[in-house]
Amino acid sequence: MSIDTPGRAVPAHRSDILLPKQHRHVLVIPVINEGERIRRQLRQIAELSPGCDIVIADGGSTDGSLDLEFLRSVGVRALLTKTAPGKLSAQLRVAYAFALDEGYEGVVTVDGNGKDGMEAIPLFLAKLDESYDYVQGSRYVAGGIAENTPRDRHLAGRLLHAPVLSLAAGHWYTDTTNGFRAYSARYLTDPRVAPFRDVFMRYELLFYLTVRAARLGLRTTEVPVARRYPRDEATPTKISGMRGRVDMLGQLFAAATGRFNP
Repeated sequence: MSIDTPGRAVPAHRSDILLPKQHRHVLVIPVINEGERIRRQLRQIAELSPGCDIVIADGGSTDGSLDLEFLRSVGVRALLTKTAPGKLSAQLRVAYAFALDEGYEGVVTVDGNGKDGMEAIPLFLAKLDESYDYVQGSRYVAGGIAENTPRDRHLAGRLLHAPVLSLAAGHWYTDTTNGFRAYSARYLTDPRVAPFRDVFMRYELLFYLTVRAARLGLRTTEVPVARRYPRDEATPTKISGMRGRVDMLGQLFAAATGRFNP
């Protein structure tokens, strides 16, 4: 069930506010049962002190990794725990609604599974300050780093995912499977975008927001990021099996063909 103001559907959730607002921008990290990976990532961010607040969008973790005292110790401002059905897009709707209600001017999003280089956060913040509305992280532009990317993911991203969404957007993107990205508050509140709808439950919102920005003539760009897959461990992912991949393809083409447009 989603609850919010009229015209804006935000999944039911619990909010644990740990620290006061300090910055104009916020880093949103969606997670569920990431264990030591998210803890290590949060320690890295704390060491970098990138100049943004941090909010965790939890899908209902049960592994104890998001202990509130630990989160406070590494500078996390809020833990938002989704209690309604839905996956990644539902978690992001919770966090983005919080960000807008708190008056943040821009939102950076990065996965919480430890694959991404946190040193890129300031690049996204700088682009938001330059009035870009959608900033896509890419391991494939100059300065980007791709290490140990599984072959099937590399081929699917380069030969299917990026071309399809780029064609739909009317703007070339090189790494549309990458969840490291940023959005301006202008973009998220534009009535022609309307991201707070129950149609966005799984991965649809990521695909839709990739396409919609350029279609509306908003300012978009890419910045280099590092994505490193573990060499001798299982690939950190919440997408598994043929059914999961087929479902994602359906969401991809739905976004590309405008089915989610308001």
